[in-house]
Amino acid sequence: MDLELRHLRAFAALCEERNYTRAAHRLHLAQPSLTRTIQQLERILDCRLVDRTPRRFDLTGEGEEFLAHARRILADLDGVVADLQLRSGVAVGFAWLLPDAWFAAARTRFESVGGHVEIHRVDDPIAALASGSIDIALYRKDIRLPKTMAARTIGTERRVLAVSISSPLARATGLRWQDLAGYPLVVNTVSGTIDETSWAEPDPAREVVACTNFDEWIELVAAGRGIGGVPELARTRAPHPGVAYVDVADVPPSRIYLIWRTKPAPSRSVQRFLEIA
Repeated sequence: MDLELRHLRAFAALCEERNYTRAAHRLHLAQPSLTRTIQQLERILDCRLVDRTPRRFDLTGEGEEFLAHARRILADLDGVVADLQLRSGVAVGFAWLLPDAWFAAARTRFESVGGHVEIHRVDDPIAALASGSIDIALYRKDIRLPKTMAARTIGTERRVLAVSISSPLARATGLRWQDLAGYPLVVNTVSGTIDETSWAEPDPAREVVACTNFDEWIELVAAGRGIGGVPELARTRAPHPGVAYVDVADVPPSRIYLIWRTKPAPSRSVQRFLEIA
């Protein structure tokens, strides 16, 4: 039998706990299994490492020497593993309008500790996250997440009204949010931030035009099929010749979330990005 990493970890844990029962519990092993592992190690090395007495735990001279080497090897290996895990890539997915200032700061901090970030534009970040094609989703829609995911709010955004340039609303001033409750509404059902429930008293007869991504949404608004709401950065990030972005004083803000999988447990690089972001 060859020397394996499990032998080193078992021996190091036993020496730290100085008790087979506690060491076995720490390693999530049955005590007889730990005893066999230590005996295997002694046979591999062809020397006694532990002086077995009923009341005391003592190492032999060879045991003391081997423990020093084992601890150094484990520390070096754990350090290398942690460093490589930290430098692995994190794939961040978003549906539309990546918040540049936040992302630039988060990426700079993450890369300063050796990681790197991949950016993926996807129509449905939650589906991409569930499939494992991305590690973290940037999302703006308030939804009930699967039990295997968790979310964290990283900020809020002011929203503006989006209308066709041919609409009288494109030149209106002093608009109030409730005044818009009866207009036909274009809703991005996958990743949009506004739908008919965004008004305190939804109109059950309201016309709602549904789509599933930002590109469809903005073209439907430009075509005059209805109004919409979008974060204010669309003014500079998503200008469209057929769309006007109009201020509404009391429009409710939208939240930005980071969402990640909790099962399986996130990697160290994902955990570090979440801490930084």
